[in-house]
Amino acid sequence: MGIAQPSIVSNGAASDDEVELLRGTVQAGNVAQFVIAFAAAVGLIYLLKPVLVTVLVATLLAFALDPIVLALERVRLPRPAGAAAALLLLLALSVALVFFFYNRAIDFMEELPRFSTTIREDLEKLQAQADKIETSTRSVLPGQTGKKPIPVQVQESHGLAKLISTGASQFGETALAISFVPFLIYFMLTWKTHVHSATLRVFPKEKRLVAFRTIGRISEMVRSFIAGNLFVGLLNAIASTAVFGALHLPYFYFLGAISAFVGLVPYLGLFFALLAPIAAGMGVLNKSELGIVFLAVISLHILTMNLLYPKLIGRRLRLNPLAVALSLLFWAWIWGAFGLILAIPLMATTKIICDYIEPLQALGEWLGD
Repeated sequence: MGIAQPSIVSNGAASDDEVELLRGTVQAGNVAQFVIAFAAAVGLIYLLKPVLVTVLVATLLAFALDPIVLALERVRLPRPAGAAAALLLLLALSVALVFFFYNRAIDFMEELPRFSTTIREDLEKLQAQADKIETSTRSVLPGQTGKKPIPVQVQESHGLAKLISTGASQFGETALAISFVPFLIYFMLTWKTHVHSATLRVFPKEKRLVAFRTIGRISEMVRSFIAGNLFVGLLNAIASTAVFGALHLPYFYFLGAISAFVGLVPYLGLFFALLAPIAAGMGVLNKSELGIVFLAVISLHILTMNLLYPKLIGRRLRLNPLAVALSLLFWAWIWGAFGLILAIPLMATTKIICDYIEPLQALGEWLGD
């Protein structure tokens, strides 16, 4: 008996080590499976960019038009007819805006040569200052012996055939995606009730209440996101137009609207908002007036994006700044410019889903404010 006891203890210790090793192996396998699944999902999202972007844009527009359809239903207009009327209104407004801004852009480009001399002089001054700084820097750095190499610039011909071949594929994909959007919007509006109920029936009966609340919160979030962006953009457009008009900037109403709404693009919005009015004012306004335009655009951007935007939209989304920044980085890497536009509602949707799924509630708390 005294001899068998150490053997039992030794076997028990070995058994515990084997259990720990097996547990670690299982955990490592789970982590590896998660990493592989995540990488596969990212690759699939990247490959399906045209489809997913088209569906998401159509979904946002359908949410924006749904209040109009509901209002038409209250006056006893059938939902299919109301959806068609709302869609026709959207198409008419889009065509009118495209026509208006296209004509203003053409007029602006026709007027641009009038100010080409002033713009060229300003650019030459900037180039002279840059050359002066470069010369001063070169004089400080150790000198180089030998002859200065002659720069050789190789230019590739930009013929019509090359232009067509490089842009036809991308233009065709974009046109095809845009052609699907009206049909998707119409079917989303007309089949809204059916899709909602069918989606709930996918879940088990004990999970349908949670799914119903989750879908309701996502719908409310999307409506708030669209309405908030539209309201902030309109306020910014009115203020920008007033400032540009007071400075007698050409086509101030055109530039004010562009500067306001492109300024809503996260992170890059300030650069886009400054580009159009500064470029238009270089040949018209003096330096002090250009400075006023510069300060006005920056001040309006800071005011709207740091005061109005968080109160009107951020409170509904309940996302912390780090989660927003990571979302913008990820979706911009995957989908480019469209990723910047869709990143915030996608992250807000992810947080809402995490809030209602118990194993993911910790992640939802991390994403929240």
